[in-house]
Amino acid sequence: MRRWWPTILFVFGVVLGVGATTSALRGERRAGAVTRVMPEDLGRSRRTAIVSAAERVSPAVVSVSVVTTRTVRTDPFGMPFRDDFFDRFFPPSVYQEKVPGLGSGVIIDASGIVLTNSHVVRNADEIKVNLPDGRHFDAKLLGDSPIYDLSVLKIEGERLPVAIMGDSDSLVVGEWAIAIGNPFGYLINDSQPTVTAGVVSATRRDIKAEATPSGMYKNMIQTDAAINPGNSGGALVNADGQLIGINTFIFTSGGGSIGLGFAIPINLAKRVLAEVRKFGRVRVAWPGMTVQPVNELVARRLGWDKAGGLVISGIDRGGPADRAGLRPLDRIRTVNGRVTNNVEDAQSS
Repeated sequence: MRRWWPTILFVFGVVLGVGATTSALRGERRAGAVTRVMPEDLGRSRRTAIVSAAERVSPAVVSVSVVTTRTVRTDPFGMPFRDDFFDRFFPPSVYQEKVPGLGSGVIIDASGIVLTNSHVVRNADEIKVNLPDGRHFDAKLLGDSPIYDLSVLKIEGERLPVAIMGDSDSLVVGEWAIAIGNPFGYLINDSQPTVTAGVVSATRRDIKAEATPSGMYKNMIQTDAAINPGNSGGALVNADGQLIGINTFIFTSGGGSIGLGFAIPINLAKRVLAEVRKFGRVRVAWPGMTVQPVNELVARRLGWDKAGGLVISGIDRGGPADRAGLRPLDRIRTVNGRVTNNVEDAQSS
């Protein structure tokens, strides 16, 4: 019997040791679960970068309500055509009506500076800004640039949420892009903005003037994040919650998003904002010269092989072009490193 005691004591010690180790490991896991999230738990978490970015920026994304005046002319008899003689006896009815409109905007400064699209507030008689927290403010138009389709508004309020502006020149194709705005806000009685997510599909996209009702766009950000009616002027955000663009328009065949949305780069918006703050308007550059596009006819007359670019047709003496040494019949191919084929190209470069 005595020779079994060492064996029994050894087995008992092993059991106690294993139990203590297991208890210690369980305690460590319980403590770890309280103090930090384990890597395997991250994949199951719903708090993604998109959620964090949306929470950070959404309070600063506002709806912009406008009222414009439209002149309406009606024919009392529904005649398909009119003439001066008939109008003397049966004049048409002419009246003005108020037309509401709605878009989005982004507060980018605690002093109440709001960025939106120019086409959202164009010809507006009244502009109101509605915050997600339920506050409403009358807005003043500080500056407008139809060329860049950007407007700067000002509201007076305290403790305003602000979106942090990022760097649109550092964008990488394929990175997250989050569109925040108020689509169909006139149909939805809710001031909270809508969030859609996608990626940056392309950068430096140039859009021809005939493709949009607002004119030509240069250097646009393309995204497949859904941008719908009412999103114009809203925020395009990266995964760090930084404002990288102002949502502007989409290509669509039926009115809804098909994954071809475009935003104005925030770095361009910064330049427009700096102009408005310093000069009260967006200045139009005066180069001191007149130019015309080089089409095939002009190219043949000047003896050039191919069309493209601009040709200088006149120089203002003492102007910037004259001081730079430019002369009539000089050909301009690029402006700021970008191919230029018409005046709009040059102005937007």
